[in-house]
Amino acid sequence: MRSLPEADPGEPDIRSPLRYLWWTARRQGVPLLGGIGFATLWWLVQALMPAVLGKGIEAVTAKDTGALLLWASVLFGLGLVQAFTGIMRHRMAVYNWLAAAYRTVQLTAGQAARLGATLPKRLSTGEVVSVGNSDIAHIGSSLDILPRGVGAVVAVVTVTVILISTSLPLGLLVLFGVPLMAVAVGPLLRPLHKRQARQRELTGDLSTRAADIVAGLRVLRGIGGEQVFAARYRAESQRVRQAGVGVAGVESVLEGAQIVLPGLLIAIVTGIGASFAVAGKIPTGQLVAFYLYAVFLIGPMRTLTETADKLTKGHVAAGRVIRILSIEPEITGGTGSSAGGVLRDSYSGVTLQPGCLTAVAADAPEDAIAIADRLGRYADGDVMFGAAELSTLPIEEVRSRILVADNGARLFSGRLRDELDVRGEATEEEMRQALHAACAEDIVEALPDGLSAMVAESGREFSGGQQQRLRLVRALLADPEVLILVEPTSAVDAHTEARIAERLAKARAGRTTLICTTSPLVLDRTDHVVYVADGRVLAEGTHRQLLDDSPEYAAAVTRGEG
Repeated sequence: MRSLPEADPGEPDIRSPLRYLWWTARRQGVPLLGGIGFATLWWLVQALMPAVLGKGIEAVTAKDTGALLLWASVLFGLGLVQAFTGIMRHRMAVYNWLAAAYRTVQLTAGQAARLGATLPKRLSTGEVVSVGNSDIAHIGSSLDILPRGVGAVVAVVTVTVILISTSLPLGLLVLFGVPLMAVAVGPLLRPLHKRQARQRELTGDLSTRAADIVAGLRVLRGIGGEQVFAARYRAESQRVRQAGVGVAGVESVLEGAQIVLPGLLIAIVTGIGASFAVAGKIPTGQLVAFYLYAVFLIGPMRTLTETADKLTKGHVAAGRVIRILSIEPEITGGTGSSAGGVLRDSYSGVTLQPGCLTAVAADAPEDAIAIADRLGRYADGDVMFGAAELSTLPIEEVRSRILVADNGARLFSGRLRDELDVRGEATEEEMRQALHAACAEDIVEALPDGLSAMVAESGREFSGGQQQRLRLVRALLADPEVLILVEPTSAVDAHTEARIAERLAKARAGRTTLICTTSPLVLDRTDHVVYVADGRVLAEGTHRQLLDDSPEYAAAVTRGEG
């Protein structure tokens, strides 16, 4: 997934929506060609039926029983072929729809995992959600309609050849009439493309607004802002509705053109054919065949305009997809290696000794968060891990060895045990110890199904303090080489905080751990405390030493009460 002159065969060329659609088509070339083959044969069989029916009528007129039976048998055979090719065409269409749609899902999901923390910084939640809600359907539909569109072109050409061979004026009428109809609907496609893109953008913004309101509904009610945000949502919803009406206006004209234009062609072809039959230039059977051909052309013509419509929507959707695929991670890794050891942030001077429980107390919380991000390689920085620079290690290795757990981490829906033990490797004893260290036994005991209980979206059935303790259980069960905790006890009461501090020190004994906090209850249980002011280390020592030796530290952690 990179923008280069020549993309790898297994990666999409993300330079333009058309190239992405072409890449998707090539990745499912065999089923797509199969769908084109069945669709073309399906249309051709239908195109031949009027001619066969005309021959049958001529046999009836001539009272030729043998010829009538022959053409009736041919018509029956064409019906069987049409039924078979119609079934197979539909099967291939469904396969191509699903393959294109869910290949897009796989790509965007893989890209989201690759981007990690970069994705929410670059795109809104609504933008990403809209890809799964609507864009994959439009991309699938563009691959679904393509075989029928190609078959429709072949059918129109076949009918034109048949008409020219039978009657040159009628054949030329169809030959020039069909392109004129295509040109007539062409001016509608550009405004349709623009209006669809605008509606898609507004829909993504509205999804983001809805997600924000739902996530912060409790806060909004607490501050009395529910009505204000509801009014804003209604206003944005009306803009989306107006954009949808604008799209529907163009689409309604396009749908009308699918009926009116072929209808005009039918009327003209039938009228001219009738005049030829009255003049004796063509037999009655050919007149019936011409009428049936004119009626038949409605199908291919509607399919061609439908193809133009769905390809336009697919083009818009592909543009949104490549917007995600074209994003590059802000943080990348190298190919180096490290045996571990001291973890040091050169900018701030914070140093984590192996096997020690270290705390960072910062006068500004954002400074502690910035240090945690640099040490965990979520932000660029001059960080050493043993003898190697952290930036030279593969990002997968950094993520497996250094875990940053903050209060922005989510609880996902699913079974509680699976949510806590994400790797599925923890024993019952390890689970019990982690729950004990995080003082979370009471949470599990209160659930009717215990660890088998189902967690709702974002763990909304748990309070803030309960969610925080469950996140701590998850971090402890991961058991990384280096664990960095950002304010792990900020939402619990003082008694629970004291117990967590004591138990956490025992649970992580002998392993490198950093806690970013200004809580005296936690700081007193750590081996070493680093006080950071203005982003730099100002003092180091034990909690009690710093209380005596550093007035700034004492003021920060006691909040002026000491």
